[in-house]
Amino acid sequence: MKHDRIHARKPTHDLDRWSVGTIESIDERDGHCVVTVQSAAGESVELVVTFAIRELFLERLETDGSPIGEQVWYRRRGG
Repeated sequence: MKHDRIHARKPTHDLDRWSVGTIESIDERDGHCVVTVQSAAGESVELVVTFAIRELFLERLETDGSPIGEQVWYRRRGG
């Protein structure tokens, strides 16, 4: 399975290839983490990432509470 990409901080390269979104929810499905973000256009986008990536970007969000409502950068890979 190909996974999507997600960053807690603004990427430093290929900025035109990344989209900005706000976390709506984080769930588990079929052994993967599913992060739903609201795009800048207001659409809900489901991103499928590994649990290791989930832990990494949540750690980098530097939030004391829930990650819901936090801004992230993402790239769809799908698969």
